[in-house]
Amino acid sequence: MSHIPHELKEEFPADAETIRHLASENPQFAALTKRYDIVNAEIHRIEGGEDAASDTRWEELKKERLHLKDSIFAQLVHLRNA
Repeated sequence: MSHIPHELKEEFPADAETIRHLASENPQFAALTKRYDIVNAEIHRIEGGEDAASDTRWEELKKERLHLKDSIFAQLVHLRNA
């Protein structure tokens, strides 16, 4: 287990300000980033041994985090191209 936080500001360092701005202006984007933070925190607790989870649950969470990250990235790309 990697035990790396994967915070959005670390995943998208060049876009940290844009993410904050979008989250404050767009409720759907805010919900997306909030869900990412919740899932990411849960994964981090599992990897750190603070919470227990089956391998299946852990894999599901990692897949959800990746999907959320992809969705956030797609919106950032769309904004850049607009």
